[in-house]
Amino acid sequence: MVGPRGAVLGQQDGSYEVWLFPWKLLANMHIEANMEGYAVPINVNDHAASITVRPDSTIITFSHANFTVRQIILAPRQLLEGAGALVFYQIEATRPMTLTFSFTPVLQPMWPASNDGHPSPEWIKTSGGSGFYILHLNFPDHAAGIAMPIAEPGILEPYQERGADYPLQFILHFDPQRDANTTFPLLMSVGSNAANSTKEALGSQLSALDSSFVSLYDENRKYYQSFHGSHMSIDTPDEKLNQAFSWAEVSIDQLRVQTTPNHDEEALTAGFVGSGDTNRPGYGWFFGRDSLWTLYAVNSYGDFATTRNEIEFLLRRQSPEGKIMHEWSQTANLVDYQRLPYEYAEADSTLLLQMAVNDYLKISGDTAFVAAKWDALARAWTFECTHDSDGDGIYDNSQGTGWVESWIPKMPHQEIYLASLDEQASVAFANLARATGHLDLAKAAEDRAAHIREQIEKEYYLPQSGLYAFSWNAQEGTDNTPTIFPSVAWWDGTYGLEHNQTVMQHLASSDISTDWGARILSDHVSFYDPISYHQGTVWPVFTGWVSVAEYRTGHSLSGWTHLEQNADLTWVQDLGDTTELLSGQFFQPLGRSTAHQLWSSAMVISPVVRGLFGLEWDVAKHELSVTPSLPAQWDKASLSSIPFGNQRVDLSLTRENGSLILKASGDVASTLRVSSRTAGAQLSRGELRILLPEVEVGVEQSLPEPGSKTARMKVLDQQAAPHSLTLRLAAPAGSSQTIFLRINDGKLRNAKSTLHATGVQIPDKSAALQKLQIKFPADAANNAAYVEKQITFNW
Repeated sequence: MVGPRGAVLGQQDGSYEVWLFPWKLLANMHIEANMEGYAVPINVNDHAASITVRPDSTIITFSHANFTVRQIILAPRQLLEGAGALVFYQIEATRPMTLTFSFTPVLQPMWPASNDGHPSPEWIKTSGGSGFYILHLNFPDHAAGIAMPIAEPGILEPYQERGADYPLQFILHFDPQRDANTTFPLLMSVGSNAANSTKEALGSQLSALDSSFVSLYDENRKYYQSFHGSHMSIDTPDEKLNQAFSWAEVSIDQLRVQTTPNHDEEALTAGFVGSGDTNRPGYGWFFGRDSLWTLYAVNSYGDFATTRNEIEFLLRRQSPEGKIMHEWSQTANLVDYQRLPYEYAEADSTLLLQMAVNDYLKISGDTAFVAAKWDALARAWTFECTHDSDGDGIYDNSQGTGWVESWIPKMPHQEIYLASLDEQASVAFANLARATGHLDLAKAAEDRAAHIREQIEKEYYLPQSGLYAFSWNAQEGTDNTPTIFPSVAWWDGTYGLEHNQTVMQHLASSDISTDWGARILSDHVSFYDPISYHQGTVWPVFTGWVSVAEYRTGHSLSGWTHLEQNADLTWVQDLGDTTELLSGQFFQPLGRSTAHQLWSSAMVISPVVRGLFGLEWDVAKHELSVTPSLPAQWDKASLSSIPFGNQRVDLSLTRENGSLILKASGDVASTLRVSSRTAGAQLSRGELRILLPEVEVGVEQSLPEPGSKTARMKVLDQQAAPHSLTLRLAAPAGSSQTIFLRINDGKLRNAKSTLHATGVQIPDKSAALQKLQIKFPADAANNAAYVEKQITFNW
């Protein structure tokens, strides 16, 4: 659990570490039980039986024949001093027992700040026979207090004893007659200066937490009930997708963290996972590009305050030349951070700033915010335009890495990733300039975008393969490594590479697409390594880029597959969160993968909103465009609380007589202009009617068993014509695969209809929706190899 001032990061056996930002307070929490008349110690963590994850808390239940212990973990949203993280225990037992809570005291600041080594613990007795631990450091300006009311201290090594690493302990004597229905809290506080690091100050903070922990729990529950009611939700026939969408919103929201020491700012952190014996809890600090990619999801579900806070946070750290920061540690104030190489290490945040702010403007209509930040936006634009080291008119890697931080054989000069962002950032800045009355700058930005589009085709397009190069260098030409990075060109919906057909086929193929997401590069590349960070792993952020690109180019079947892969990852590692990266060879997250990763959760939301439903906003024109690509197996879907300026709108989509009927409702619906990019869409009597194709196909998607290799069917291409639908498919040789067939035209739903298929049989032409089995040819030499098959429906 992560909150604005702290986190509890643990394992499924209930062991955990606690952070009160930016301090790692304790680690390795374990519990032992000794029951009256039962002469054997019980390792309670060995009896972890169930995990219940809710937006407001996580409950781990330990079950033994003689007792049940529930460990309730939360990171309060309510901003009470010291209330960064809380753990409660509820206990039931058949007989009295003693529980020993053992943990390692740490009290060390997050990377890259230096630390004083191991803290010195002191037990402070309080009235009532209990007390609390103080963890002292070498100097009096920081200390921590840890309490479990009514518990006694355990091991306290005397000064005279030979030095050894002993855990600290709370000894809790539980009597089921006396203590039934009692909740036992673990209370923790850190003093950030000498005044609030005294035993009196820490004792006072712990006492306040003891008085308020029940209300903090209730407030957390109420917060997330309100959160769900005030942000976009989806209702589709796929209940897991509905849940994944909601969990992704929560996962992003939980990563809003306050800066220290004054808690006067709040911004998005990149993600968390247990730190082990280090002081790096995943990527638990502030990243420019991670948050800016994520703001597309945040804007989509309408949390405009989070977007504004993030933009302001980044602009306060903008370099004098206009560059936007890459990363800012939670302990940046404790070190000479400017001397370290991290703050401006990457080049892409400066481009993503314009794109994310423009996206916010289109959805919120908040021209006043853009105008107030204009000088900073203009400086970023100037930086973008003036950092082109080779004179081709495209921002390049001379000001930091683009995406990859390592590459074989050497680092690139100019990646298609950066070039594509440069074009989209130019279009975005043109819109921002136009909205704020800077018409000359708008024209210049539009001209620059047009020039970049031409240059990308000249520099990166590879006619021999039909693909686009990974990078370009004026002296050495192109690096032709096939990667997922061309997909970024379709992100904003304002741009797209000219030659997309072969690109999309390659992205959908098993060269790039595993059964759990998209690899960074083809597995046929000589330096492909399935566990290399930049040379072979699967990242949900890549899968999201690819899915959006596929939807925007009419490859909705593969787009749906990639969308569902990301959504299903919600249940793979930390329940409710989406992991950072997985092996490119086997379905398994990497051991060091950050389990709660910001932009991975964002890539559950953006492909749904921007791809599947095809939403595009223009609040200034009071227009909402909807270009849906519903799976053939769905009859209806709806979106609730879609943001539109300072109002909300609901949207329902229902199949009816060969059409998809879109209805808008809500306060803004009566004046809203709803349109669609779908050819033939007609607005009538307040409804948008989209004529569906006579025949549609859908695909099944589910994640494989852990450890599996890629073996699912890939839809390489789909081409619709007035009286035909052609699919180019690939699957392991000799396998049987399933597709859905929906016949929308009632005239075709009879045994004598003109509908017929090649490559597959239609068992029942009268059925509106049915499953078809496709047999792929065998390969005597290698049945694990993918083979292709073309399926055509004609009518």
